[in-house]
Amino acid sequence: MTIMTKSKCSELSLWSWLSGIFLSLIQISYVFTLPFCSSNIIDHFFCDILPVVKLACADTFANEIAILVYSSLVIPFPFLLIFVSYVCIINSILKIPSSTGRKKVFSTCGSHLTSVTLFYGTATITYLKTKSIESYGGAKIISLLYTVFIPMLNPVIYSLRNSVIKNAMCRWMKL
Repeated sequence: MTIMTKSKCSELSLWSWLSGIFLSLIQISYVFTLPFCSSNIIDHFFCDILPVVKLACADTFANEIAILVYSSLVIPFPFLLIFVSYVCIINSILKIPSSTGRKKVFSTCGSHLTSVTLFYGTATITYLKTKSIESYGGAKIISLLYTVFIPMLNPVIYSLRNSVIKNAMCRWMKL
């Protein structure tokens, strides 16, 4: 409470929102400078930036590079911050004298780290992908994973910390 005050929390939240809005507006305004010809059908599950850029009837190389640079900053930077914080957390956990206390904290951190890794892993594949992923429709599947499946998986991941759920899962797996 002394380090993370309400004002510090509000300030971090504000910077997070403002940077997200600012960076998104830059990307959107850059895409709106493209000329679009006849097709207005996006071959995707939702209106994502890469499928919209593919609808342009001009050279989109500069836009694709801008999206790559943007994604290279926006995806790995928060993941790196989370990773560094987990290194600090694990360092602190290892100093806990009781094994029960360490196990409880590792259980909580493990659930969160699993969710974060799944989300950032699929987001990285989506925006920092190669052309081979696009050739067989993999981009749609991977984007569906990180926008729908992984958020639906979060309650399952977090509920596995509950001993009643764990026991029910073990009984179900033995059947």
